[in-house]
Amino acid sequence: MTVNTHKGFAALNRRFILPELREAVRTVGADLVFLQEVLGTHSRHSQTIQNWPQAPHYEFLADTMWPQFAYGRNAVYPRGHHGNALLSKFPIVQHRNHDVSLSGVEKRGLLHCTLRLPGRALDVHAICAHLGLSEVQRDQQLELLCHIVRDEVPPDAPLIVAGDFNDWRGRAHKILEEGAALHEVFVRAQGRAARTFPARFPVLPLDRIYVRNAGVHAPVVLPRRPWSHLSDHAPLVAEITL
Repeated sequence: MTVNTHKGFAALNRRFILPELREAVRTVGADLVFLQEVLGTHSRHSQTIQNWPQAPHYEFLADTMWPQFAYGRNAVYPRGHHGNALLSKFPIVQHRNHDVSLSGVEKRGLLHCTLRLPGRALDVHAICAHLGLSEVQRDQQLELLCHIVRDEVPPDAPLIVAGDFNDWRGRAHKILEEGAALHEVFVRAQGRAARTFPARFPVLPLDRIYVRNAGVHAPVVLPRRPWSHLSDHAPLVAEITL
């Protein structure tokens, strides 16, 4: 599952909905949850919002259902920081956050986790991505992603790359296929990427799930309710066989 948490607030930041989001994510029961725009800390919100959790948001979302989690801090500001995170039911034996921020104020990252599954000779690699708003930046970040895959992921290892690509023109498909042998699960199954933004009336296909050395069964965009009230992005889910 991949979902942009929008820092725990509903669209337009009108309401703090992280507890509701946690319950919705739990109902899906995914083995892996890729999170973007998840808060590590925020000093002002923690003092002014009544039901603000004491733990970082990724730990609060993991709760007792995902015993393993990793966080990659991307954006740091005077009151706190946010980034990408991975929640996992399998052991995370290694993780590394790659800063792929380029010129401008946008801070972006690629969180690369290595997972150990019972009874499997090869570890599974998972990369949580959040790319920039500028097409020029995204093209460079996609090339950096390809380099990371070539340098850090064995060619025969299962690989899942998911997150918010901000790639409304679909340029990532060709770059990732040619540079890292990745294919997008909705494109493979349905002929086009899923529309995920804005969540209430999705028009743009910004969020993606790419795989390599893995099979996919029934990728789905979750129903609008309750998800359209829990983020500005619709979450994506896919069953992946290894």
